[in-house]
Amino acid sequence: MTVVSPTLTLERRILGDSALIISLDEVGRGALAGPVAVGAAVMDAAGARRRVPEGLRDSKLVTERRRPDVAERATAWVRASSVGWASAAEVDEVGIIRALGLAASRAVDAVVAQGTSSAGAVVLLDGNHDYLSAVHHSVLDVRPVIKGDRDCASVSAASVIAKVARDAHMAELHADYPQYQWDRNKGYASTEHREAIRTLGLSPLHRASWAIADAPALF
Repeated sequence: MTVVSPTLTLERRILGDSALIISLDEVGRGALAGPVAVGAAVMDAAGARRRVPEGLRDSKLVTERRRPDVAERATAWVRASSVGWASAAEVDEVGIIRALGLAASRAVDAVVAQGTSSAGAVVLLDGNHDYLSAVHHSVLDVRPVIKGDRDCASVSAASVIAKVARDAHMAELHADYPQYQWDRNKGYASTEHREAIRTLGLSPLHRASWAIADAPALF
């Protein structure tokens, strides 16, 4: 498989007309348990002139062992960063798309709290669907970018930052629910995870509205 290195081509073009870019990418969308997370990375013209951090890729293309180091470099590279969350209970209540919007909105609010102005900023959202605008409390200039996490360095930064944060969170949750092996599968549908669900049922942190397995809930 050819690994594509992300560039700043799109970011530099946008920053010719806009002062800031807020790049967003989600992780945990397809997990059976735990929250969905959206990373935010803020890029300005000064940042876009700097070299892309070594090893920065879409988080799926970075090995688990290397991700924390890459995420640390990405965090230092961008102007500001954050991770927004939506819980498994929120996924059950409002559905995955709106939950993604909630997490993305919270990520934007978090970088705004750090001093980023969203007024006039361009929001690059990985994918082909704007799930943010219907949820956020103010109007944003949202531009979905297909394969943004692969091709755009700022979106790659958001991807790795969110992935490392969510993986660490799932490892922490493992202490309370070790039978599901979240420290290893991070809430995704591994064989061992599905077998534990069939044997033990669902925990309160599973997405109970999903057709996960032929097992009753424990709550």
